[in-house]
Amino acid sequence: MSDLLRKQLPPGLNNFFWFAFFNALSFQIILSSPMLLYAKSLDASATVLGLLSGMMPLLVIFQIPAAKHLGRISYKRFLLLGWGTRVAFIFFIALVPLAGFLKDPTRLVLLLAILFAFNLTRGIASCAWLPWVSAVVPEESRGIYLVRDALFVNTASLLTFWLSAMMLGNQPTDWQFSALFSFSAVAGVVSLVFMRRIPDAPVTADVKQSSEPVPWGAIAQFKPFRRLLWLGIVFALATGGLGTFIVSWLRSDAVKMAENQVLLVISAQFLGGMSTLWLLGERLDRYGSRPVIALGLLLGLGVIDFWMLLAGGILTPTPAVIAALQFAMGFVGSIVGMGVMRLLLAVVPAMGKNHFFALYSVATSLTAGLSPVLWGIMIDGLARVRMRWLGLEWNSYSLFFAAAAMLMLVTLWLCGRLVEQKAARLEALMRDLFIEGPLRIWPRG
Repeated sequence: MSDLLRKQLPPGLNNFFWFAFFNALSFQIILSSPMLLYAKSLDASATVLGLLSGMMPLLVIFQIPAAKHLGRISYKRFLLLGWGTRVAFIFFIALVPLAGFLKDPTRLVLLLAILFAFNLTRGIASCAWLPWVSAVVPEESRGIYLVRDALFVNTASLLTFWLSAMMLGNQPTDWQFSALFSFSAVAGVVSLVFMRRIPDAPVTADVKQSSEPVPWGAIAQFKPFRRLLWLGIVFALATGGLGTFIVSWLRSDAVKMAENQVLLVISAQFLGGMSTLWLLGERLDRYGSRPVIALGLLLGLGVIDFWMLLAGGILTPTPAVIAALQFAMGFVGSIVGMGVMRLLLAVVPAMGKNHFFALYSVATSLTAGLSPVLWGIMIDGLARVRMRWLGLEWNSYSLFFAAAAMLMLVTLWLCGRLVEQKAARLEALMRDLFIEGPLRIWPRG
C-alpha cells in the first residue's frame, strides 16, 4: 500500500485528492445521514426522505443542456463558479434550524427549497468534472487515481460521521444541527482553495463545436457504452434507496437507535471504502474493471440479503452486526464505483466525450434520484403489511430489501455482458485475492 501512495502523478494532480477530502467533509453532512436525521426530527415521512436523497441525482439532468457551454469556459472555471455558488447555499441551510419561530412543516419546506437550489447548481456544474479528469489524468494512471481518490473521500467521510455523532449526541437541539451545517459550509470553502490549484485542461476542438446538434441516439447505441449504461442504471435503481432507508429503519420503532449511534454504525461503510486501497491497490489496472465490478456485485447481493434477514426478524440488529454490514456495503460501493468509472473513461471516445459523460451521468443519476422516491412511496404504502412466510416477517422494509436483492441479480447478469478488451476473468482476481494475496484463506505449503 505504501508503494501505491508514493507513486507519482503529474504535477498538481494531488490537489484533486485534497479537494475531494474537504468536499467530502462538506457534502456528507448536507447530502447524507446527518441531513436525513434532521429531516426526521422535523417528522419527515419516508417519501420526503426519499425526495431528499433523490434530489441531488435527479437534478444532474441539467448536465445535458450545460454540456454544450463547456466550450465557452474552461472546465476549472466552470466548476469553480458552480461549486462556489453551491457552498453559498450551505450557509443558508445552516440558518434553517435556527428559525424556531417557524413550525416544523414550514421549516421542512424551506429546507427542501434551499436544497433544491443547492443541488440544481451542483447538477449544472458537475458536467465539467469527468471531462476535466479524463483530460488531465493519464490513462495508465487512472486506476491509481481512482483508488487514491477513494481513500481520501472515505477517510474524510469517516471523520465527518464521527464528528457529527459527537456534535449531535443522543437528542440534538436546533443549535447543534446549525453548528454542524456551518462546519459543512466552511469545509466547502476550503475545498475551493484546492480546486483552484488543480491544473486546467485546454478546450479541444470537438468541445468548442459542442453547440451543434448532438446525435444522442448514436451515442446511446455505441455498444460498449450502452452496456455499461444499462448496468449503471439498474445498479442505481437497486442501491439508490439503501442508505436512506437503512437510516430510516434504524430510527423506526423496530430498532429505535439513537441519532449518534446511527451515525457511528453507518460510518463503518467508510472504513470499508478505505480498505479498497489495501485490497485492490494496482489490481484494478492489472485485471481490468469487469472482474472487479463482478466481485463487488456478488458481495453486494449477500449484504442486501443480510439486511432482509434483519428486517424480517431472523437476525438481531445489534450495533456490531450493523457496523459489519455497513463496512461491507462501503467496500461494495467503492469497488463497483471505481470499476465502473475506470471502464467509462476507457470506452468513451475522445470525440464527443463531454456528451457521452453527460448522458451517462444524467441517466444513472436520474435513476438514483427516482429510486429512493419510489422506494419511499412503496415503504409508506406497505407500512401496515405484516405477514410471515419462509420464517421471515414480510413487512415494508424486508420487502424493500428483497426487491433490491432481485435487482442486484439483474445487475450481475449485465456485468457479464460488459465490453472490455483486456479484462481478466473473475476467477483470476479471486485467485489473487483469496489464494495468493491478502485474503488467502489457507496457508500455502
